[in-house]
Amino acid sequence: MNMVIRDGLARNFLAGRWVEGEAGARIAVEDPATGEIVAEMARAGERQLAAALEAARGSVERGDLSAMRPGARADLMRRIASCIRAIADEGAPILCRESGKRLSDARGEFEEAAAYFDYYGGLADKIEGKQIPLGSDYIDYTVFEPVGISAQIVPWNFPVSLAARSLAPALAAGNAVIVKSPELDPLALALLGRAFQEAGLPEGAVSILNGIGSELGARLVASSEIDQIVFTGSVPTGQAILCAAAENVTPSLMELGGKSAAVAFEDADLDRLVESVQGGIFFNAGQVCSAMSRLLVHRSLYDRAVEAVAALAGGLEAGHGLDEAAHTPVISAGQLDGIEAMVRAAPGQGARIAAGGARLDRAGHFMAPTILADVDPLSDIAQQELFGPVLCVTPFETEAEAVTIANGTEFGLVAGIFTRDLARAHRVVGRLRAGQVFVNEWFAGGIATPFGGIGKSGFGREKGVEALYNYVRTKNVAISLKG
Repeated sequence: MNMVIRDGLARNFLAGRWVEGEAGARIAVEDPATGEIVAEMARAGERQLAAALEAARGSVERGDLSAMRPGARADLMRRIASCIRAIADEGAPILCRESGKRLSDARGEFEEAAAYFDYYGGLADKIEGKQIPLGSDYIDYTVFEPVGISAQIVPWNFPVSLAARSLAPALAAGNAVIVKSPELDPLALALLGRAFQEAGLPEGAVSILNGIGSELGARLVASSEIDQIVFTGSVPTGQAILCAAAENVTPSLMELGGKSAAVAFEDADLDRLVESVQGGIFFNAGQVCSAMSRLLVHRSLYDRAVEAVAALAGGLEAGHGLDEAAHTPVISAGQLDGIEAMVRAAPGQGARIAAGGARLDRAGHFMAPTILADVDPLSDIAQQELFGPVLCVTPFETEAEAVTIANGTEFGLVAGIFTRDLARAHRVVGRLRAGQVFVNEWFAGGIATPFGGIGKSGFGREKGVEALYNYVRTKNVAISLKG
C-alpha cells in the first residue's frame, strides 16, 4: 500500500515506477456518501504522458509481450489474476469510499477484474490464423499481429473492472497499454499497477495515469504515437475523441451511452420483473451504461407493475456503502444536480412521480430511488441518458407498439424482454435494436458474452472471444510456388 498511497497521496503507475504529479499537482478524491476527502491523486501532465508513450513504444518494439511464447503470456495473465485477488481486501474499501458503491460490490469489481485476466489468459495461446486454399501453386495464410499501443480511457462507474475488461484482452494479444484513469475515483485502479509489478509484467507494457480528461485524456487520444483508442463514457466525450482520432486515422472502440428498455408482456412474472428492476436500475445508484432506464409494460399489467416497482423504490434504505446500504449515492454533486433537474422537469411533459423524485436530505450526493409513471416515449427524460436511480415506466397495447417505443431512441446498447412465451421472445429479440438482449433476467450473461451497442451507444464489442480480435490486426501472406 505504501508504494501506491502514502501520506494521503496516491501516485501514478508509469512503466513500472510510481511517480507524483508534475510540479506537485494533485486532484482531491471525495467520498460521495459524506462529501469528505478520501485522499489526493497525483495529477499527471504532459511530460509524464510523453514518458509513458516512449516506454510503451519501447515495449512494443522490443516485443516484450508479442515475442513471448503464447503459453508464457497465458501464464503471466493468470499470475496477474492471482495478484489482483490478493489485493482485493485492501482495494475494496478504497473503491467503496471513493466511488460510493457498496463494499461487497467494490470487492466484486476486483474479483471480476481477476476473472477477466483468467478468461483472456485462457485465450492468449489460441489466437490462430487460417490457411486459405488458392490452388496447388499457392500457399496462402493469415496471421494476427498486435495493434501496438492501446490508449484506454476508463469511466468512473466501474473503474477497476472496466479497466480490466479492455486491459486483459489487449495484453493477451501482446500489446502495450496506457490507461487514463477517471479523476473522480482513481485510487483503487492505481492498485492494479502493484498487481502488474508483483506478477512480473514487463516494464513499459502498462502505465496508469490520472489527470483531467479534457487535458491529459485529450492529449493522449490526439497523439500520433498511439495505435488504438478504447473509450467507455458519454456520447459527447466519445464524439470529441472520434474527431481527434480522425486526424491520425486511429482505430477506435467506443462503448457509449444507453437508454435501455425492458418490455414486460401481459404474461410476465411480476416477481421476477421486480427483482430485475432492483438490479437493473438501482444497482450502483443507476450509474450503469446498460441500466434498465425504461420499463415498457403491457396495459393489462401496467397498474400492478407501477405499484410494485414504486413499493420497491420506497423500501430501499439509503446509506454508506461500507454499511452495505441498499441504496448508495451518485458519484458527485454535479451528477446529482443534473439528475434532479431532469426529474423535476418530467411532470411538465406528462410524467407522474410514483416514488422518490428529489434528492435526499442528508450528507452526500443521494438521489431518492425514483419511479416515473405514464412517461411519454418522446419526452426528454425518456430520450436522454440520465445515469441515475430513475426508472421511466410507459404502457403499451401491442407487440408492435412495444418494439417501436423500445427502438425509439438514438441509443441501442441493451434491451430486455419479460414473457413466458418463448416463441414471442425469439420473435421480439430479432426486432429490437440493441447489441445485447436479456430475456426474463436483466444483466443475464457474463464475461464470455459479447457486449456493445449500435447507434449512439457506440461500436465494437467488449467481452467474450470476439473482443480479443479488437486488439489484433490481420495480415495475409500469399506465396507463389510456381517455377
